[in-house]
Amino acid sequence: MYTGLQHLHSYLAYLVLLGLLISLGAALAGYFGNKHFSTKDRKIGLLGLIPTHLQWVIGIILYFVSPLGMESASEGFMKNSVSRLYVLEHPLMMVLAVILITVGYSKAKRQVGTQNGFKSIAIFYGLGLILILARIPWISWPGN
Repeated sequence: MYTGLQHLHSYLAYLVLLGLLISLGAALAGYFGNKHFSTKDRKIGLLGLIPTHLQWVIGIILYFVSPLGMESASEGFMKNSVSRLYVLEHPLMMVLAVILITVGYSKAKRQVGTQNGFKSIAIFYGLGLILILARIPWISWPGN
């Protein structure tokens, strides 16, 4: 089970990044194109939100069943950069990213008909994407 979850979590990250890039690109195009945020644009925002939430749920499960997660939180784990990454830095940054992305979508969906929906998605999804990219464990990224 652990190996399957680990592979799913690793490869779903590609879908998360793709969804966030599509949503962010569409938001920037709409904002700079002086368009009004529509229901269609709100649905495009879901391309970033849904895979991010799915990834977060799988990550939470993995955190508690993985030997790299909660099990590694023993005395002195802060001195080991790899243990610190998996126990604290990666989970904390991903939770913050999910919160930012969720807030951005929640604000945007109430702004259909204005240009502010694009602005909300662009700002919050952009910040979430930066946090995700900053704390992906690149040492274990699929393909390395």
